[in-house]
Amino acid sequence: MSVACTTLDSALGLATQIVQDANASRGKRAIVHSLFDEATFTASYVVHDPETLQAAIIDSVLDYDPAAGRTTHASADAIVAYVEAEGLTIAWVLETHAHADHMSAAPYLQGRLGGRLAIGRAITTVQTVFGKIFNEGTAFARDGSQFDRLFDDGDLFEIGSLRASVLYVPGHTPADLAYVIGDAVFCGDTIFMPDYGTARADFPGGDARTLYRSIRRLLSLPREARLFLCHDYKAPGRDSFAWETSIGVERDANVHVHDGVAEDAFVTMRTARDRTLDMPRLILPSVQVNMRGGRLPEPEANGTRYLKIPIDAL
Repeated sequence: MSVACTTLDSALGLATQIVQDANASRGKRAIVHSLFDEATFTASYVVHDPETLQAAIIDSVLDYDPAAGRTTHASADAIVAYVEAEGLTIAWVLETHAHADHMSAAPYLQGRLGGRLAIGRAITTVQTVFGKIFNEGTAFARDGSQFDRLFDDGDLFEIGSLRASVLYVPGHTPADLAYVIGDAVFCGDTIFMPDYGTARADFPGGDARTLYRSIRRLLSLPREARLFLCHDYKAPGRDSFAWETSIGVERDANVHVHDGVAEDAFVTMRTARDRTLDMPRLILPSVQVNMRGGRLPEPEANGTRYLKIPIDAL
């Protein structure tokens, strides 16, 4: 699996361009508000331009009780409350990838706040792979049409006067993106706090070697760039959750992939570690919903929506 859409050389060229974009935007400091959902260990973000009050929501959470099959909106409503209190206008609702550990609240937030829903173009790969696992029929579109925008590597977009860039960082899944917004980088599940390491790469379509190369692209961004993570699980010996670090700190201290760790050594470590991990508790409901852009399956004849649980499929 290649790191980018074409060759490694072109991928590095795009990374260089994104570094230049980040350098050009250093004077633009994005305002970042984080919300942490301890039930799924997920950090969601509202990032906005202080000049225009235009904003984006990144990696929202729909609360889900798997025992009761019940969804609620406390996490999403906290985002709504912050946006309204700050007088923000939502331009984008962004997903870094199709999450396997929580459902997205994107449709609910769009209904309340507006904004365009976006993800990486490789979501179509996830839809194809998991469409087979869930035995989805022809009514389920595998073309990414559930989203308003499919980003390609190197794409540029704006949040008010903030310049934003898209960096394709597959490996954890085939469709992971990082968003570089002003001086802030939102890296999804590629990398975690330095004392915890990196994301797993054993989901369908994942690949440890691709993950290593993606992380090296990510770490080519300016050392001082703020790095916002999608998850934290509290590394051994650490008592509090944390989800903000920097590119430089990760390069110096990440226990799995600091500067000097060779690709083959990383792949050996990551592959062995992944063999010891259980599947995420919510992977089957989460991917089933998130590959639809956060929409639940359509109601059946009795008016009830159902999620499928394929037996012995993963």
